[in-house]
This record gives sequence, structure tokens and C-alpha cells, in this order.
Amino acid sequence: MACEELCLNKGSRVWLGATAVIVAAQIAAAVFMRRSFGLTAFSDVVQCLLLLSGTATFVRLMVRSEGRIRLFWSLITLGLTFWSVYQLFWTYYEVILRQDVPDLCLWDVVLFLHVAPLMAALALRPQVPRDEYSGRVGRLDFALLLVWWFYLYVLIVMPWQYVVPDIPNYNSNLNNVYMAEKLAFLLGLLACWLTTKGQWRKLYASLFAMSLCYSAGSTLANWAIARKTYYSGSLYDILLVLAMASLTWIGLRTRVEGPEHHTAETSTVYGVWVARCSMIAVFSLALFAAWAISDSEIPAKIKVFRLALTLLAAFCMGVMVIARQQMLDRELVRLLNHSREAFDNLQRLQAQILQSEKLASIGQLVGGAAHELNNPITAMLGYSDLLLSTALTPQQQPVAAKIGQCVRRTRSLVASLISFARQTPAAKTPLDMNTLGRTAVKLAQAQWQAVGIEVRTELDKDLPKVIGDSNQLLQVCLQLIGNCLYVLGERGGKVLYVRTERDRNACVLRFVIEPSVQTSGEQVSSQTSPEESLGLAACQGILQEHRGEIRRERHADGSLILSVELPVARIASATSKEATVPVLWQSRPYA
Repeated sequence: MACEELCLNKGSRVWLGATAVIVAAQIAAAVFMRRSFGLTAFSDVVQCLLLLSGTATFVRLMVRSEGRIRLFWSLITLGLTFWSVYQLFWTYYEVILRQDVPDLCLWDVVLFLHVAPLMAALALRPQVPRDEYSGRVGRLDFALLLVWWFYLYVLIVMPWQYVVPDIPNYNSNLNNVYMAEKLAFLLGLLACWLTTKGQWRKLYASLFAMSLCYSAGSTLANWAIARKTYYSGSLYDILLVLAMASLTWIGLRTRVEGPEHHTAETSTVYGVWVARCSMIAVFSLALFAAWAISDSEIPAKIKVFRLALTLLAAFCMGVMVIARQQMLDRELVRLLNHSREAFDNLQRLQAQILQSEKLASIGQLVGGAAHELNNPITAMLGYSDLLLSTALTPQQQPVAAKIGQCVRRTRSLVASLISFARQTPAAKTPLDMNTLGRTAVKLAQAQWQAVGIEVRTELDKDLPKVIGDSNQLLQVCLQLIGNCLYVLGERGGKVLYVRTERDRNACVLRFVIEPSVQTSGEQVSSQTSPEESLGLAACQGILQEHRGEIRRERHADGSLILSVELPVARIASATSKEATVPVLWQSRPYA
């Protein structure tokens, strides 16, 4: 967003037309009227009206804007207010008191001050977005320059006004300092004009033309005063009147909405030059002190005054420089810490990417190997079932059943590996963990009946639903049942408990092996077989996708508990689609 020219409404056109009439009347008076009190009064009143009119238009812009744009217009309004106050003071002396303004006038400082807020508005650079840090440093740099300008005025002008009153030296030094200030303001406007685009460029071009016209008129008036040909309302005031009238035109034709997007390089170059200028201002104090000491033509009182003032300015500006340096140090430390953190994060990200690539390769390898293992495992399972159906001796029957159990356990492990290597997440729907547990027990019936193990279910009828993929969770349950049957076969146990319960905001499905006579009172190893660990890892991967977890608990008395915990489903309505887990098992204990 940027400044925009607006079509003038009826009220603005009338306002602008009245301003043009006033300017035309002033030009006609300067041409046709002779030097008189009436001409002086008319000219002073006209200049007051034009300045107040221009100030009012910028007040409108200030009220309609916000943020940094409002601050920008507020500073310009403040500068124009100082200018208007000085013109009112001048009019009060010449029109009301009918006296010439005193040569050594304290109000001259107001004329010098009116440029300072205008320069502050330029330093604000509202057309360029700026972060908080650069804004703080920029304000501090400009504060250094502002203090330097005040120091320059007090150093050069005021000694001839209060220390050793001298009208010629006072007027000469005041004009020189004021001219230097106007030149600096013009250079700032020129820089803003050349580095902006769009409507902002038009705004700065208009302000530059106004300031150039005013500076030329002020210089021309001072030249006429030196030649003793100037009087209020003369032709020498035409450029001043045109500059004052242009303020109304600029204020009525401009509206600000926000900053434009400039390149970071432009903002950086600007900040560097402001910092350089502020440092040059600080170092210039030593030059001014040397100049005050070496100037043998000035009175001793002025020399002492200037040295004391320079020491005071050096102290104040030195404090500001220290504050600025501390601010820069804190910012550099923050940037250094941020860079270190970013570098550490980059290293961790690279390690994670490398690990992900390794896991992806391992997943492809595992998936391919698992598919290749399915064919011989299926053949082994068929042969083991065929072997069980033949006439075997009582000693051979448990061995054949053990072979079948191990083959089924291996097939379940391979299925877990295939699921673990799968990358695409499955669709999740509400399902009942009681139905899930019963179905898993039914599907594993051939395994636990072959080894003579009893399965008992203790299911919570009021158990709420969970969200998950029924096939994946059923695979997890079959893997855990296979692990439990393997442990029971190693220990000689005969009972496996399948329980469901609610634990706060989670539903828990437990597979419990109670201590048997063989393991009761003995030290139980906490080691897990490699195939059991791999199976649990695959199950854990599935449960992580379901925001659940699997727990494996071994106790000193020999009991083993494998638990599946899933969060309770938050079903929005009763019409939610529920997963259809095939009910292959009715709720009754196995014997």
C-alpha cells in the first residue's frame, strides 16, 4: 500500500480555490500597493492563513491514519505548527503592536526548531517496513543528530545573543545555521524522492519542490534585507507565499494507507548512512572545541561558553553512544545465539533425513524379504497341519503341535514386518476392543488348542469405543497372543487371561500369564528373545499411529502382562460409522 491521490470532493475544491484566491490577492497587493502598514498587515495575515490552512490539511491526514503513518504526519504537523506559531508571533509584533520584531529575539529559536520535526519525519521512513530492532537503533541515531543540531545552534548563535550581545554577528550566524539546516532537510527530501516509488515518490517530490521554493524565497528575502530593500508584502515574499500555499495543495491531494515493500538492501544502506552521520556528528565535537580555542577574534566569555557547551554535549552524546553500543552488542549476541540454534537444528534435520532414508531402505528390504518368506512359511504350515492329521504316537503328537505353533508364530511375525514396512496410514473408524479381543482369540484358537492351553476372557461390558484400523489392531493382538503362547509353552503354563478395562481416558486390552508352579518363587529373566522384540517393535509402530502404546511387564513372581492402550474415542454423533470387526467369538470362557 502507498500514498494515493484522491479525486477532490466539493469541500476540498472550495478549500483549494479559496487558497488560490488568497495567493492571487497577495500577488496583486505586492504588485500594485506601495509600502505601507496596510500592505504589511495584509501580507502577515495572508501568510498566517496559508500556514494555518496547510497545517489543518495535515491534521486531517494524521487523524485518518494510524501506526507509523500517523507518527509521520504528526511530526510534519508539529513542524508546521512551529512555523505557524513563529508567523503568528511576527504578525503580533507588526500588526497588533505595530513594532519591528526585536533584532535579538528569543522566538528565532522556534523558526530553527520547526525544521527538526520535519527531519524526524524523514528519518522515520514510513514507506519502508521496519522491524522493532532497526526502529530502535534508527531512533537513537536520529536522536544523536538532533542533539547535534541543537548543540550547533547554541554554539554558534546564542553566544551573540546572551553572552556577548552583538546584532550583526547574531543575524549572520543565525542565517548561516538556518541555511545549513534547510540544506540538510532538502538533501533528505531529495534522497527520499530518489529512493521511493509510486505515490510516495510524488509526495516527496511535492515536499521537495515546496521546500526548495521556501529556501529560495528565504534566501532572496535575506539578500534584500542586507541591501535594505526588503519590506513585508513586497515581491520578495512571493516565493514564500507560494511555498506556504502549496502545503494546502499537498495536504488535500494526499492520503496515506501504509508502507510500500522495498528491498532489504535499500533499508540497510539507509541505516548504515544514518549511523555514519551520527558518528561523524559525535567526532565533530572535538573539531568544534579546537575551533573555539583557536579563534582569537572572539571574546573570552564566548570561548569559555563554547568550551563548556562542547564538554556538556560530549558527555550527553557519549552516554547515547554507549547506550547504542550496548543495544548493538545485545542484538549481536541474540543473532549469534540464533545462528547457533539454526545450525544445530540444521544438523539435527540432516541427521533425521539420513535416518529416514536408512529406515526407508530398511523398510523396503524388510518388506521384500517378508514377502519372499511367505511362500515357504505357508508350505511349512500346510505340512505341519498335515502331519498333525496323521496317526502319531503320544510322544510325536506334542512335537508336531509345537512345530505348527512355531510356524504360525513366524507367519504372524512376518505379517507384522510387512505392516511395519508399509508407509501409507490406514483409515481409522470407531471400534469395540471387546469385539477385537474376542476375534483375536477365535482366530488364534488353532494355536492354543494344539498345545493344550486354556484361554479365559474377562471383558468390561461398559467399555467405550476407540478409534483405529481393525485389521492392524487385530494383527497386533494376534502377535501378542502368539508371544504369550510361546512363553506358556516354554514354562509349561496352561492358562492365558484376556481382559479389558478402562484406565482414565484410555481403553486397555491385557494379555496376562499368571505364575505357574515351575516359575513361582524363581528368578525370572527380563531378557526378550529377538523375534519377540522385533514383533513388539512392529506392534509399537502400529500403535504409535493410533496414538496408543504397548506395555510389557514382567514381575518377580513370574507373571507376564502385555497391554494395549488406546485413547477413548470422542464420537461427535451417534451416526458415526463403526468399524465392522468380524465377531467370530462369543463371550464365554474357553476350556
